[in-house]
Amino acid sequence: MIRWRSIAFRLHPLFVLVMLASIVTGRISELIVLFAIVLWHEIGHLLAALRFGWTVKEMKLLPFGGVLEVEDAGSVPVREEMWVAIAGPAQNALLAAIGYFLGHLGWIDSGWSDDFVRANVLIGLFNLLPVLPLDGGRMLQSWLSLQFPYHRALMWSAKLSLFFSVLLAGAALYPLARGGLLHLNLLAVGIFLCASNWTYFRNVPFVFLRFLVHRSEQAEQRIDQGRLSRPIVIAENRPLTRILKLFMKEQYHLIYVMKQGKLVRVVPEKAIVDGFLGRLSAGNADLRFFM
Repeated sequence: MIRWRSIAFRLHPLFVLVMLASIVTGRISELIVLFAIVLWHEIGHLLAALRFGWTVKEMKLLPFGGVLEVEDAGSVPVREEMWVAIAGPAQNALLAAIGYFLGHLGWIDSGWSDDFVRANVLIGLFNLLPVLPLDGGRMLQSWLSLQFPYHRALMWSAKLSLFFSVLLAGAALYPLARGGLLHLNLLAVGIFLCASNWTYFRNVPFVFLRFLVHRSEQAEQRIDQGRLSRPIVIAENRPLTRILKLFMKEQYHLIYVMKQGKLVRVVPEKAIVDGFLGRLSAGNADLRFFM
């Protein structure tokens, strides 16, 4: 592990396995190029995140990209999430363009240039798949959070990521049914993504809880900015969890409580969030309602 400006840089165990396989097969030069491409890809994410003032705790490198662990997850604007997500594949496009033109001008070996361009294109396109924690999966989740309540966006992105992860693993096994060879690398990536997204799906309640904690902290700031509110109309005596599941990420809410067709009271969202967090700390609330 390397630490820089309180940011920890780590290699994921899957990357370590790729390194060992490359050493055993004598493909060390390809490993060095892969490491440089992945590192440059992830630096694109890191610089974009720091540019927006995110608090980055860790950068973990995978054979096809990486994962940034940030303290601000769930509280940053969707626009920033989109820019940070696309910054990685943009670096691959830049590297591919540089490699192509250097090879075209004859400044580097054309064969090496073609391999370099192909590697960047594959890594860039692979990261645009709609699967968490890939960049495409994060962009999909951000888009869903603009269209639907945030809890629903989290659940749908997790389920879609699981679905496409299973498809990737299935694509690696499919050649066996046709008498072909197993795509071992694709299978390893597919299994990793399946396990990662199953864990994420099980942790959605905690991801949503972190969103609520940040939401409570930012409520006064939203009011000071003069944010337009989006009303939530709900019947009296509805559980707090049902109201919280209707919260939109980019909206501020006023909750209109109705009884027999009449307005009983209007409650600001902070009162709902603080009420739930208070019950949770007292042991009177259950996160399983967010599954």
